[in-house]
Amino acid sequence: MTPPASPFTPRPAAGAPVSLCERQPQVPADRLVAELVPPPRFDAVRFDTYRPDPDQPGQTEAVGVLEGFAAGLGAAPAAKRGWFRKQSAAPAGPGGVYLDGGYGVGKTHLLASVWHAAPVPREAKAFGTFVELTNLVGALGFQQAVTALSGLRLLCIDEFELDDPGDTVLVSSLLGRLADAGVKLAATSNTLPGKLGEGRFAAADFMREIQGLSARFRPLRIDGQDYRHRGLPEAPVPFSDERVEESALRCEGAALDDFGALLAHLARVHPSRYGALCDGVEAVFLRGVTPVTDQATALRLVVLADRLYDREVPVMASGVPFGEVFSAEMLAGGYRKKYFRAISRLTALAREAKGL
Repeated sequence: MTPPASPFTPRPAAGAPVSLCERQPQVPADRLVAELVPPPRFDAVRFDTYRPDPDQPGQTEAVGVLEGFAAGLGAAPAAKRGWFRKQSAAPAGPGGVYLDGGYGVGKTHLLASVWHAAPVPREAKAFGTFVELTNLVGALGFQQAVTALSGLRLLCIDEFELDDPGDTVLVSSLLGRLADAGVKLAATSNTLPGKLGEGRFAAADFMREIQGLSARFRPLRIDGQDYRHRGLPEAPVPFSDERVEESALRCEGAALDDFGALLAHLARVHPSRYGALCDGVEAVFLRGVTPVTDQATALRLVVLADRLYDREVPVMASGVPFGEVFSAEMLAGGYRKKYFRAISRLTALAREAKGL
């Protein structure tokens, strides 16, 4: 039997860094479905490993509510509609939970904990980001995506996007069909940084955008500081090009690229394949990080940052600090929550790269 073709260029001899720019991953639709599980960074998290901020009692309250929600998934599911029987009545109470709060307060940790704690078979629950869900619908088509997911008991959606009306309505329609099929839903999203402290702004947006689904969700407010940087030293100063190259040569499983070339390559790879782009990479080394001025390019960088963070891939770079990658105008615009999240995650990955 002929072995399947590699999704990317074979890795050079041990010790030589690869280039992400040379990879052209091909991801079949069935892999998109199979990978709807918590990413490596959140594979071992549980409710009892979450560390609530003592100054934010809402975090502790949310843990209790979510533990109860997850435990309730062990009840027998409602009967499905058949040719000669009616749909069983839906259980009382909301069929989903929504975590509303800023970036870095542990919402993904809690969402993954719901997935892990749910007492249902692994194949009966799924976990993915909003972007991954829209990519799945794009790859399978709407009706096939409904069919593929309607047998689940639980679907967890991380980083529900409120800034793309088209995708929001698409996913809302999908969730409506799944909820009607008895699938329980859990979701997170980010309060916009400029709206922190203004009550349930993000929750109100979420409930409006998901329209008829709002009655099925119980919103939980989670405030607090970004845990990725709480009590930690400042972000590391970028290294020189020479230091980045030398470190890449010494690091097994390294990928070494010029920042500008990588950004150009991302435009030629669908965002649903950015995870596959990082397959086998243990650390990313970037030369010449510069501010990004194009919105589309910036949004692709956000997706790559998410995939690297999910996979715990440290990033060592030269050039400007990651806090200066996005312009002040971008950080004040409609996609600012994504950019602040990317800065937070890239800074954390840069801190993790200091040991390299």
